[in-house]
Amino acid sequence: MSEIKVPELGESITEATISKWLVKEGSQVSQGDLLLELETDKVNLEISAEQDGVLSEIRKQEGDNVSVGEVVGLIGAGSGQASQPSAPEAPKAAEQAAPASEPAKAPAASAEAESAAVAASPAARKLARERGIDLNQVRTQDPIGRVYPEDVKTFSTQPSTSNQQASAPSAPKSANSGSANTASQQAADPGKPVERKKMSRRRATIAKRLVEAQHTAAMLTTFNEVDMTAILDVRKRRKDAFKDKHDVGLGFMSFFTKAVVGALKQYPHLNAEIDGEDIVVKQFYDIGIAVSAKEGLVVPVVREADRLSFAEIERQIGELAGKARNNALALSDLQGGTFTITNGGVFGSLLSTPILNAPQVGILGMHKIQIRPVAIDAERMENRPMMYIALSYDHRIVDGSEAVRFLVTVKELLEDPESLLLEG
Repeated sequence: MSEIKVPELGESITEATISKWLVKEGSQVSQGDLLLELETDKVNLEISAEQDGVLSEIRKQEGDNVSVGEVVGLIGAGSGQASQPSAPEAPKAAEQAAPASEPAKAPAASAEAESAAVAASPAARKLARERGIDLNQVRTQDPIGRVYPEDVKTFSTQPSTSNQQASAPSAPKSANSGSANTASQQAADPGKPVERKKMSRRRATIAKRLVEAQHTAAMLTTFNEVDMTAILDVRKRRKDAFKDKHDVGLGFMSFFTKAVVGALKQYPHLNAEIDGEDIVVKQFYDIGIAVSAKEGLVVPVVREADRLSFAEIERQIGELAGKARNNALALSDLQGGTFTITNGGVFGSLLSTPILNAPQVGILGMHKIQIRPVAIDAERMENRPMMYIALSYDHRIVDGSEAVRFLVTVKELLEDPESLLLEG
């Protein structure tokens, strides 16, 4: 008998969610066959069979949270059905709903099913079972509504809430059933259609970290605009020769990456992070490029961007974006960035205030290129391809004047592309 265990997930990651079982219980498997997919805060991982045999038991179901080293299933000797992809399970809410003609479930079973739907850590679930506590009644300070052991301990020391429950109907926890507004609207008009679904682990992590960034950093945003005429001219003249020579397209991201590196060299506090009361200034330039993937925003990192050519930058960005779309990013692709660039312009955004990618203290936002009339001098106006750019920064270690000058430097480098070869 072989145990299927949750492997080491990477630095600082101790929990995952079972995203999907790829084989059914009782199926024949061979060594190396993919068994299940785990979703972590950053990437998805696949677990393979370590021996031939039969998937004799599935201990953890899709949607369950599991910890490193936890046994999620067993492979036994013998033969079984041919391994085949398992059909997706029906949503838990549908499983719990029964036709009116069926007998009502026992109260204990119903309460247990409701508790299972609450987002909670395995340790919190265990503690709640030991103390006979319904997780639906536990309040949590977590911004995404996830219940932790401390919340269960605090709840168990509070006076009974039976009187409160008798005087007011209970409402579903906001993290699991939508916002309080949605719940109140349903109560007012239960006939209106709604769709309710649980956040994926990655979406929940993104939500938590974005809120943390806004709560912990003194975040400000400064704006400028770039005349993209020169870059568009270079791309028009060079794109075919560039493509033939390097077998990769000449996009905008290589220009912006080079411009950011040049500006970071002049204003190093934008390439730093805060560690307690220390400022840690990075002497390398690992630039994160925000990419929209199916499960949410991810920020793979272009390593040592200051040492790369335009073609190498374009090639790395293309490879990382492809891996993100195919859900094939490794943890090493996402860790250790020093500064981030995000491009909302590809979706049509004209202006935005990007949120910091903590613990970084700076992020540059690109936007849509739009033809606008520009004053050339006191007498002349011309239509030019213009882009608004935004720099969000942590005011705790970056002064406003430094942030403004950084953004002006980015603008000047982009408007004189040849200077990127010198500054970048």
